[in-house]
Amino acid sequence: MRQTAHSIPQAAHGIRQAAERIDAVTPPERDRAVDALRAFAILGVVLGHWLVTALVSDGGTLHTASPLQRMPWLAPISWVFQTLAVFFLVGGHVATRGYTSARARGTTYPQWLKSRLARLFKPVAAVLALWAVAATALLLTGAPFGTVRTLVKLALSPMWFLLVFGVLTAATPLLRRLHPLWPLAVVVHVDLVRFGFGGPDWLGWVNLAAGWLVPYTLGAAWTRGELEGRRAGWLLLGGGAVVTAVLVGWAGYPASMVGVPGAQVSNLNPPTLAAVTFGLAQCGGALLLRDRLRRGMRRPSAWAAVALVNLSAMTIFLWHQTALMATTATGLAAGRLPGLHTVPDGLGWVAARLAWLPVFALVLAVCRAAFRSLEQGPRRAGDRPSRVIRVHRRATPAAAKEVRRA
Repeated sequence: MRQTAHSIPQAAHGIRQAAERIDAVTPPERDRAVDALRAFAILGVVLGHWLVTALVSDGGTLHTASPLQRMPWLAPISWVFQTLAVFFLVGGHVATRGYTSARARGTTYPQWLKSRLARLFKPVAAVLALWAVAATALLLTGAPFGTVRTLVKLALSPMWFLLVFGVLTAATPLLRRLHPLWPLAVVVHVDLVRFGFGGPDWLGWVNLAAGWLVPYTLGAAWTRGELEGRRAGWLLLGGGAVVTAVLVGWAGYPASMVGVPGAQVSNLNPPTLAAVTFGLAQCGGALLLRDRLRRGMRRPSAWAAVALVNLSAMTIFLWHQTALMATTATGLAAGRLPGLHTVPDGLGWVAARLAWLPVFALVLAVCRAAFRSLEQGPRRAGDRPSRVIRVHRRATPAAAKEVRRA
């Protein structure tokens, strides 16, 4: 007992030392607010999916449900955790800044693009391979086709995001000077034709590119130095919030910023004008938080946590649904467990689901440990943890620039 009590302070001391080392080897000119915003955006999406995605066991089959179906007053949850616009904002900023830096170094566009997309898409191969094997095995062992389809659809649903993000990344040289008002105008006209004049539903898919172009090109404007003042942040936050409230309150747009099974209109699939204006408000809030985040990231413990999330951002994003489904499938051996297999129709389910979140996180940590090398590259003896923290304070200016591009 005495040995265990003594080991706890030792472990805490070791964690503090590791955090201080990470902080010490990070170049001082690195904008830590960018990494913090990206980490928060990824974790927001993960927590949002875990809170609003239910796999209900019904007669030997699993089907998806959402607490937002029976408890629409929980829609504000989607306002907090639907953070994709912030990720596209940061992505546009990092891509345009990186491309400009690459050009200055003489790097060709194909070289730059290959480097950008490799880390984005290499982890996808493992997800596709595992679920191809899992789906085949489930079907061969007699699992209902509907259950298999539900599981595969959930596992692969994050892929649409990567495809859109990859296309925008490839088009970065063309988008560096594009003003966000141009894609916003496209979204306005698409929704006007679709909802105001009874246009075809397929027209909404134009917004899959145009809608996410808005925050991406805002990121490019950030790189150009056009969003440095707080006025821009307040304008985006206030204007986006007011327009979204008008669209939801008087124009008939759904209050939820994520898709709800059975709903006639989804704000996210494809993006609507309400989703885009809500994203503008989120981007404004993110811009206003930059200075506070920079100060907060001076704490070694906070910065170490953010750095580690960023190192495995794509792995976390790609495997979080698998972690949820693995927990759900394993739990079936114990029967229908509250918050895991039951219908999300009351506060009891919400409380039970909150209790399951640490289990999902633990399973996701296992997935991260198993597959993070696909994102970060193989670890060799003597390697430091990452390019983000690979350079000592005394690193040369050239090496520091390389870290900033990580």
